[in-house]
Amino acid sequence: MDSADRSDRNGDEMKSDVIIIGGGIAGVSAGALIASGAQVTLLESESMIGHHTTGRSAAMFIRNYGGPAVARLNEIAEAVFENPEGISDQPLLTPRGELHVARADEAEHLERYLRDAEGMDRVTTEEALQLCPILRPEAAVHAAIERGAQAIDTDLLLQGYAKMLRRNGGRIETGAPVTAITHQGGTWRVETPKGTFEAPVLVNAAGAWADQVAGLAGLAPVGLVPRRRNAAILPAPAGHDVETWPMVVNAADRWYIKPEAGKLMFSPSDAVPSDPCDAWSDDMELAEGLDRFSQDVTYEVTRVERSWAGLRSFAPDLAPVVGFDPDATGFWWLAGQGGTGIQTAPALAALSAAGVLGQPSPVSDEVLASFSPKRFRTA
Repeated sequence: MDSADRSDRNGDEMKSDVIIIGGGIAGVSAGALIASGAQVTLLESESMIGHHTTGRSAAMFIRNYGGPAVARLNEIAEAVFENPEGISDQPLLTPRGELHVARADEAEHLERYLRDAEGMDRVTTEEALQLCPILRPEAAVHAAIERGAQAIDTDLLLQGYAKMLRRNGGRIETGAPVTAITHQGGTWRVETPKGTFEAPVLVNAAGAWADQVAGLAGLAPVGLVPRRRNAAILPAPAGHDVETWPMVVNAADRWYIKPEAGKLMFSPSDAVPSDPCDAWSDDMELAEGLDRFSQDVTYEVTRVERSWAGLRSFAPDLAPVVGFDPDATGFWWLAGQGGTGIQTAPALAALSAAGVLGQPSPVSDEVLASFSPKRFRTA
């Protein structure tokens, strides 16, 4: 049955069980799983899914990334990445490793990271330079590596979930920015240039715009702060096969590099507060980051092949915001993933599907409470 046949049409109104606002990896993956038990319509404002942060991510599965708040999510997601049945018949992960390096005066940053980390091995300066030969010795006085860190094929993941969503009878409407939201008689009505969509459950997976979507629905924001991160593609250093290198991260968040198709993806590790927008790279921020990078490597960057930026959105306590809003029936938050959105997507999709469909949660009540939007509401 075609997905369009799964929704009742009455003039410009299209009815389903669940409306999802946002076509990034969060909304698409949640929609794919929810559609196994409900009629789903996903609304994306852009002309294609994954246009914003999803398509601009460094896309690594790093078990220790995100800290204790997302540790359980990483466990759940890892099992899906290793066995992506129904999502992809090709591997979603490629072994890469992640090397953390610190100057002598940056040791406390590395120690803070290692305090809660698992599966990390300390390495000597000499070993760090063998792993990434362009490092200056003074840039890797202290070092540790997560050998099990792996690169994620974001496009395979996103398109795999999109196919699953459609296969389960869901529909994806692109070019459908939300202009108004009302709630009456237990039904959410979402107005777009493509018509008015109705459903008893509304999932807010709008990324940097999630607080704005809540505002349209007459709900209080949770205080999300979108933060811009710049990135660029640099030519590979002459005489080096960068594909054998791990991702390398300065422990004080001054820069990081990741091998990418025979070149180096570089980021100044910036996190500049921004309004929700289609982010563009900032030449000054990128130049300042490249200057910091040049102090730690022997590689002279002579040109930038291309650059871009994406927004990562953080709640005040840095944990994801996932769950029903306490002030409105049927309004589910799926936002605030920060920099962990790609790697936690399979887990947050499973959590959201369980919550929306009324099924047992894959996480404990304690974890659910730590993610719930209730934590931002006063009694």
